[in-house]
Amino acid sequence: MPHGPPEVGVGPWEGEWPTGEQYDAALLRDGDRRNVVDRYRYWTVEAIRADLDTRRHGFHVAIENWQHDFNIGTVVRTANAFLAAEVHIVGNRRWNRRGAMVTDRYQHLRHHPTATDLAAYAHEQGLTLLGIDNLPGSQPLETTVLPRDVCLLFGQEGPGLSDAAREACDGALSIAQFGSTRSINASAAAAIAMHTWVRTHADLHDRDGGPGPGLWRG
Repeated sequence: MPHGPPEVGVGPWEGEWPTGEQYDAALLRDGDRRNVVDRYRYWTVEAIRADLDTRRHGFHVAIENWQHDFNIGTVVRTANAFLAAEVHIVGNRRWNRRGAMVTDRYQHLRHHPTATDLAAYAHEQGLTLLGIDNLPGSQPLETTVLPRDVCLLFGQEGPGLSDAAREACDGALSIAQFGSTRSINASAAAAIAMHTWVRTHADLHDRDGGPGPGLWRG
């Protein structure tokens, strides 16, 4: 393969099996082809989640779900990559999980019927609720220092944040654009905002995997 190995992951464990509650006997026997970093090879889903819980970051991500937007799954996947504390689904409880690529198994998810409910929960947890949308009066994300304890709220692809979500937020931030398009993809906006938090607050020495083969693999 010109751009990497033909298969993701590793085959069956060779030699004497390791001991420990974190290991999955079926994966040790058959191989682990999941898209996880090497640290978690052959681990059970429950063990991976428990280990991630010891290192989760202080930011939360929320997205409105009125249209079963495919982008929601991609936002969840990115939230997993940046180790968000929780992902909040606002609106319809059921959402399109295809874009998550199974990463929702490792991420804490919470549902809120309305943006008002989300705001109440955020404030109970000491979180600042910030909407990300190019709205009149929004402050530039590029010149804003994000709070460490924050919930970033995103709207649906196309309409953006609903009127109710705008009212519920403590403030709004915009992402600078320089071309002809009115807006960027919702999942792309979420990735930019999360990475902005990471650049400010994350311990860059606490990465699992780090740069290497497959860094941009889907």
